Amino acid sequence: MALAAAVRVPARVLLRAGARLPGAALGRTERADGGGDGARRFGSQRVLVEPDAGAGVAVMKLKNPPVNTLSLEFLTELVICLEKLENDKSFRGVVLTSDCPGVFSAGLDLTEMCGRSPAHYAEYWKAVQELWLRFYQSNLVLVSAINGACPAGGCLMTLTCDYRVLADNPRYCIGLNETQLGIVAPFWFKDTLENVIGHRAAERALQLGLLFPPAEALQVGIVDQVVPEEQVQSTALSVIAQWMTTPDHARQLTKAMMRKATASRLITQRDADVQNFVSFISKDSIQKSLQLYLERLKEKKR
Repeated sequence: MALAAAVRVPARVLLRAGARLPGAALGRTERADGGGDGARRFGSQRVLVEPDAGAGVAVMKLKNPPVNTLSLEFLTELVICLEKLENDKSFRGVVLTSDCPGVFSAGLDLTEMCGRSPAHYAEYWKAVQELWLRFYQSNLVLVSAINGACPAGGCLMTLTCDYRVLADNPRYCIGLNETQLGIVAPFWFKDTLENVIGHRAAERALQLGLLFPPAEALQVGIVDQVVPEEQVQSTALSVIAQWMTTPDHARQLTKAMMRKATASRLITQRDADVQNFVSFISKDSIQKSLQLYLERLKEKKR
């Protein structure tokens, strides 16, 4: 599949969002406090976008409580909101953060991968692929303001960004911990982490399913900065302002050059990757492991 074809097809077509979003009201707007040009919020049921067109920046807030699990609908809404910002040339940067206290994102929604049909598993995995491709290849400056725990798929989403700011709270750990659930991280998860922290650190982190608290996350390089919690978003906005001093065309071409090989590996193997995921997740042993984990989560909530 050609790179351009994979990137340019509208998300609404690729993900068939209309069939999956009951009353999501995508594209609705409301006036933000203070009014003025560029002060119109928009978003969907699970995503809030607070734009500042004058500064060329928008804050995209994840709001799928309680823990921002990446359901099929949520994945679709995130892609559509990013696409809307990309299509508006007044925006050059996006801060990605959470509206759910204490959690950035708990990662992929295990209920989408347990007790469902193979067709559903395929649809869900295509949506996960699409989120990664859209964010990883975005021309916008993307900065994660990580204001909560960030395991697994939540970590993957931040790794697609250009820069990561983590709140200095010992409860806010980050990492790809799939092996702890009996799941193997796909090659493109591995590639993304390896590009950020290097081969040896990535191998150790992936085999052990490590979740790094702030000081260790900074040391290993999975985040770029650790700041007091109340300064996470303001720091992310300052970082974006700094990145935007570089001419867009030069920065965008450099980003595309640096990321092309990693993105192309998935683009050329998307169908095979979906088939591998469906085959793996459908195994009785994996389904039992997921069921046990979900049952333990239910018991903790009681």
